[in-house]
Amino acid sequence: MGSAASKPNTPHVWKGTGPPTLSQDMIDQLQSSPETDITRAQTLELHVQARVAEELRRLQAEQFAKVKGIEQAIDDETKATTPEASTTTASVSKEIAGLRARLEERQREVARPLPEPVEAARSAVVRCLREHDRRPLDCYREVAAFKEEVRKLEATWVERVVS
Repeated sequence: MGSAASKPNTPHVWKGTGPPTLSQDMIDQLQSSPETDITRAQTLELHVQARVAEELRRLQAEQFAKVKGIEQAIDDETKATTPEASTTTASVSKEIAGLRARLEERQREVARPLPEPVEAARSAVVRCLREHDRRPLDCYREVAAFKEEVRKLEATWVERVVS
């Protein structure tokens, strides 16, 4: 297996049933031509590859030109801005300090202490879980009470926001 060719290497001889409509010289030339279907396909493939490569080079050159144009427009626009609009280290530091102050103020607003019933229920859950560190399911009553207090707190918050 594999030691012999799968197809015999005999030249194709055309044998028509009727008289040929081509001249005998043309038939002889076609039969004696060393060009095969494979060589024609390879030649066509090489031609297609060359055209594709040429088109890719052209498209890359166009894209490069567009990018250069955009970069130039950005550079021109940057140069056109006034020096007053450019930021300095001092102005950036001042802006950062202002943002930090606003962030700290917001954190103080958000981090309000919990109401007494919610805090008591939370403490009860923590205490129970510490006492029953090997059996946390024993704290289901405390957890249920905490959930109920949170539900009440959420309900009051929703009422306050909606009204």
